[in-house]
Amino acid sequence: MNGRPPQSRTTPLRRSLLLLVVSTLALGGLVATSAPANAATNQFRGMNWAVLGDNFSKGPLVISGLSQTDSNATVRAKANAVYDDLAAIGVNTVRLPINTHTVGTTWWEAYRGAVDAATARGFKVILTYWEDGAASGGKVTNYTAWNTMWSRVTSTYGSNANVYFEPMNEPHGYSSTEWRNVAAEWLRYHYSAVPSRVLIGGTGFSQDLRDICNDSRFNGTLMSFHTYTFFAGAMTYDGWRSYIQTRLGNCASRAVMTEYGAPMSNGLNYANASSTDNYVRYLRAATQVMRDNQMGGTYWPAIGGKRTDGGGFDWYSMFSQSGSGTTIDLAVRNSSGRDRVRYGWGL
Repeated sequence: MNGRPPQSRTTPLRRSLLLLVVSTLALGGLVATSAPANAATNQFRGMNWAVLGDNFSKGPLVISGLSQTDSNATVRAKANAVYDDLAAIGVNTVRLPINTHTVGTTWWEAYRGAVDAATARGFKVILTYWEDGAASGGKVTNYTAWNTMWSRVTSTYGSNANVYFEPMNEPHGYSSTEWRNVAAEWLRYHYSAVPSRVLIGGTGFSQDLRDICNDSRFNGTLMSFHTYTFFAGAMTYDGWRSYIQTRLGNCASRAVMTEYGAPMSNGLNYANASSTDNYVRYLRAATQVMRDNQMGGTYWPAIGGKRTDGGGFDWYSMFSQSGSGTTIDLAVRNSSGRDRVRYGWGL
């Protein structure tokens, strides 16, 4: 992970300080470089805006509703239409995907309109790297390209307090030790990314925070946590609450549930506390854990995502999508699901 781009060069003083930090880490990371973050994260009331077909791609990421021929102004107009409808249910955060085939391209200059439209209205934006191909095994495909991408992103948005950085989505190709070393190196390398605005994914599919939480190299960061029914199968409501809380470890106070979701297109009643449906039990439990711990989250997804319902949309998607041109209209698929997600946010 060498080859720092010009905008990331250090001054002699900063280089000396970095060498001191790296030397400390080489001795076992026994000295924390910053105090542990410790605050509720329920200021993140969010949704994922995804590519229709999912964000794993060997090409540019064009999220649902956008076109690669759109200009920056057109993207901003479309994004504002989406954000108006998201804000109507209490959303103030959007999680957007990036990859090395997007950042630094002509499309990136247009796509940035979705970021800038969000921050202009006071939304928080979580920019997250998705591996550059669905078959790349949960690892960074090209470290040089990855670092170049992130240097561009952090150079552009490092001073914007509303933009947060997630080095990698679901790093499941690494062992716990490997991933923690990769993430710690990312923090060292991309020093313009303020740790308190960095979300480090849990191990596996970002589904377990315990090892990350206990590693002092990440004391100053937030953490990204995912939970889905397919991680664990069927459980009771209490079983789900215990399962999720256990995998948060001692770090629920600085965790953001950046992916969680359940079917919204088949009429499930998420208000039914007596339901025997596993999806209902799961979503009710996940949102209760969020509320208990004052955790924020970004539901998967608002629009876009996997083509799971007849090929046309992701059945987890909170909204159906219509409209033409720069007018994108969103309609809630399941009001009880919407209300349960809002409950988890503390609304």
